[in-house]
Amino acid sequence: MSEGSATTWDLSGRVALITGASRGIGEACAEAMVEAGARVIAVARSEKDLASLADRLGRAVEIWVEDVKDRSFRERLERVDRLDILLNNAGTNAPQPFVDIAEDVLDEMIELNVRALFLAAQSAARVMLRSGNGGSIINMSSQMGHIGAPNRTAYCMTKHAVEGLTKSMGVELASRGIRVNSVAPTFIETPMTVPMFEDKAFKQWALDCIPMGRIGQLREVVAAVMFLASPDSSLMTGSSLKIDGGWTAR
Repeated sequence: MSEGSATTWDLSGRVALITGASRGIGEACAEAMVEAGARVIAVARSEKDLASLADRLGRAVEIWVEDVKDRSFRERLERVDRLDILLNNAGTNAPQPFVDIAEDVLDEMIELNVRALFLAAQSAARVMLRSGNGGSIINMSSQMGHIGAPNRTAYCMTKHAVEGLTKSMGVELASRGIRVNSVAPTFIETPMTVPMFEDKAFKQWALDCIPMGRIGQLREVVAAVMFLASPDSSLMTGSSLKIDGGWTAR
């Protein structure tokens, strides 16, 4: 059992779909959900990374090599017989000064972080409503969905949109047994962020913004996701779990 995937939750008999499942947070959550007894549909563009994930986790994982921006992914999703959990995890960022952001960079962030996430949630909700078993939709947000930050205007904008969507979906779907929440991490130590922290000035800026004085760990985000995926969070919807060391409390 890896440090990033240790859980005490029971998801036996549940079906979960995770986008951006081949690396980082998505990969760690896939491991945790399988360990908790769920069958996991792992979605990403990299067949090699997904195959590696399936080799480690076995038959409990079904891999889909799909681009979540494509209609074909949503059509495939809507054909599944059952879905209990959606972790809407795929996303992107391209930190740049506001005045320098090119239109194509802006469009890519909006398309993946907002449009694709919205449409994946919509398709998942249709499956959940059809089955009548309810479900849990978890949108991967960010502390940047609650604050503003230099060189991250486009990213902050998209994550604020995710938080607004989460609240609205949570309210609208509550009576149908579908809970919708978000997880909003600070900077987390993953293979993707390790190169970022090689910039000592950037790392110090991040640490200075986190009252707890350290970078987050994968297991801390996984624990929040697992809580929201499980019945332990049965009275939560339209909420955001901030795993940020106090950054947004300033």
